[in-house]
Amino acid sequence: MGLNIKLMPQEEELDFMPIIPLNEGDEENGEKIVIPEEIPLLPLRNTVLFPGVVIPITVGRDKSIKAIEEAYKTDKLVGVLSQKDSNIEDPGVSDLVGVGTVAKIVKLIKMPDGGTTAILQGKKRFQLLRISSEDPFFKGAVLALEEQIVKDDQAFQASVASIKDLAAQIIQLSPNIPTEASIILRNIENPAFLIHFVGSNLNCELIEKQSLLEMNDMRQRAELLLKLLQKELQFVELKNKVTTKTKTELDKQQREYFLQQQLKSIKEELGGDSNDREIQEMKKKAESKKWSSAAKELFQKEIEKLERMHPSTPDYSTVYNHVDLMLDLPWDDCTKDSYDLKKAKKVLDKDHYGMEKIKERILEYLAVLKLKGDMKSPILCFVGPPGIGKTSLGKSIASAIGRKYVRFSLGGLHDESEIRGHRKTYIGAMPGRILQSIRKVKSSNPVMILDEIDKVGKDFRGDPSSALLEVLDPEQNNTFYDNYLELEYDLSRVLFIATANDMQSIQPALRDRLEIIDLTGYAVEEKEKIAQTHLLPKQKELHGLKDYDLKMNQQVMTYLIENYTRESGVRELDRQIASIMRSYAKDVAIKGKVKSNITQNDVTRILGRPKYSNEMYKTANMPGVAVGLAWTYVGGDILFIETTLSEGKGDLQLTGNLGTVMKESASTAFTYLQANAKKVGIDAEMFKKKNIHIHVPEGAVPKDGPSAGITMMTALASAFTGRKIKPFLAMTGEITLRGQVLPVGGIKEKVLAAKRAGLKEIILCCQNEKDVQEINAEFIKGMRFHYVKTMQQVLELALV
Repeated sequence: MGLNIKLMPQEEELDFMPIIPLNEGDEENGEKIVIPEEIPLLPLRNTVLFPGVVIPITVGRDKSIKAIEEAYKTDKLVGVLSQKDSNIEDPGVSDLVGVGTVAKIVKLIKMPDGGTTAILQGKKRFQLLRISSEDPFFKGAVLALEEQIVKDDQAFQASVASIKDLAAQIIQLSPNIPTEASIILRNIENPAFLIHFVGSNLNCELIEKQSLLEMNDMRQRAELLLKLLQKELQFVELKNKVTTKTKTELDKQQREYFLQQQLKSIKEELGGDSNDREIQEMKKKAESKKWSSAAKELFQKEIEKLERMHPSTPDYSTVYNHVDLMLDLPWDDCTKDSYDLKKAKKVLDKDHYGMEKIKERILEYLAVLKLKGDMKSPILCFVGPPGIGKTSLGKSIASAIGRKYVRFSLGGLHDESEIRGHRKTYIGAMPGRILQSIRKVKSSNPVMILDEIDKVGKDFRGDPSSALLEVLDPEQNNTFYDNYLELEYDLSRVLFIATANDMQSIQPALRDRLEIIDLTGYAVEEKEKIAQTHLLPKQKELHGLKDYDLKMNQQVMTYLIENYTRESGVRELDRQIASIMRSYAKDVAIKGKVKSNITQNDVTRILGRPKYSNEMYKTANMPGVAVGLAWTYVGGDILFIETTLSEGKGDLQLTGNLGTVMKESASTAFTYLQANAKKVGIDAEMFKKKNIHIHVPEGAVPKDGPSAGITMMTALASAFTGRKIKPFLAMTGEITLRGQVLPVGGIKEKVLAAKRAGLKEIILCCQNEKDVQEINAEFIKGMRFHYVKTMQQVLELALV
């Protein structure tokens, strides 16, 4: 019943403890209590005394003590009234309510501390008529109020029964009320006393209890009490529900805590908590780390956070992985460079044939390191056709200077988070590939190959090439910021080597940060050396023929290269040698022996008839057909320009899957010939009467670029004049309407393609002479070069 129990509350206190009376009525020993006209009055704070109810009070105020003592000396009757305002310490006449209860002082007890405790039993309600005296205590004239006896009223009896039920429910739900209280309730038979007893114990406002006391009609009093009990029951049920829910949550937490403590005790018995051991090991590992103050501060902060967290919390693994990354990164740990330039050159020469320009650049870098002791690593970019050894050259450089080697491919990369990392709050977050690679090799100065940098993706998902700007800028990469690490990391000591096939595909801002080193295709002589030195021994070992003395002389190797491969690199050559080795391995497995020398007939038997032939260039000697030189991403190539005339109105038709620039070159050549017909020896009327058709074979292959300009003009001049073009002659160069010949690129690839095709002479722009001089003279032995400035010179050289 929502009661806060105190054993002996003062008369001004809210809390009280009713005591069960010896009888339930207002009679004592069978005699009616006689109430005098004037009785001492006792004001109480926060308490309403009902007839029949017994309460103990500790009397503290002087007036109250005197009133109690005076009444105890006479008939022991005192009028108990409630104060309207419980905060008033010394109430006046106007502060008292008009209806109270006459109480009998059952017992008066003097306490050791000097206070007085009185046990009062309510007897009868009274109406205060007037105050007759205020000093030394309140005394007033009262009128006793008789209780109405309700008989044979079923509605009233039902109300009384409901009061008992509701009170019993409240007792059941209230843990602070003893269960004996429900037994007492069941044994109360007097309806009036039941209402008074329950009302006295009800946890409600003082004004509501006072209203209950002032009601003369017992039925109305029962109805009001029912309403108050319903309200109290709802409150107790809600309170009980909240308490049960809170207790359940606490019980779950207590259970988990208890289990965790048990687990901790078990782990300690087995040799300590593994998580604690790991954290201690991390701290010990951190002591030997050479890192910046910012990194040290962040590590300390993260490790403290880790110590406060429970291993089962979701964030524990996030923080743990972050700390683990910080410890795994090498920071200032670097490998010592080998400054032996002779040894480095020897390693480079052993692994790769040719490539003098790159080898020279690496040796220069080592020389500066040797003299200065420290320098920002260059950002190199090897550009060249596939299969010439760009990627493997990076590994060779790492070996030559004594550094760790790491490679990752940028081909098809489309998310900049692959470079900079994800923020560690994301599920599955990881550091970027740069830091992952450095973590793997455990060195801050590795040789890092960024393979296929020209094939980085760019779409709605991101632009990794923009993220690479920071990585590949020597002025910025000493403070590279990874989103996962949340710290700056120094990449300035990393030797970055990018590889690409096509420079045009690289973003201009990124291209500006790279030191471009062009790698051209191999000549037949170079391929022959590479095959004899590297490819043949490698394939023998791969096919289990290392112990067999298999040889291929220079003539047979050259036959293999010229007739079965058309490439700048050596990948196709490597595959052809592998095919020959597989055939020999089969012979060894079946016959148990094999002949040592591989002949030309053996090559033809194993690989079939030659795939490529130079005969086509010998049979192309007719007017209107010129041989041009083209550059492709796989190296140089030969292309024919065919021109034919037919009766018509002077229309120009172009076929062969030509690009815009190539079509414009054809139009320029045609216009130049029309403007200079007399000089060339062409009848001007032919341009009006003949239709011109220019075709470039291999129509399925897209072709574009200005370098076929002089070839087209020569083919047109040949067709119009009927003069043949000199056999075994190729040419490349751009033309202008003024008849000037301009330089073009890819000269080495084009010259080597012409050499492979068996051509003897090449016409080039005079400004391309420097490019030819860079080619090893041994590779172009027997070839003749003509350097021109104007189209007139081209026609003089080309037409027979």
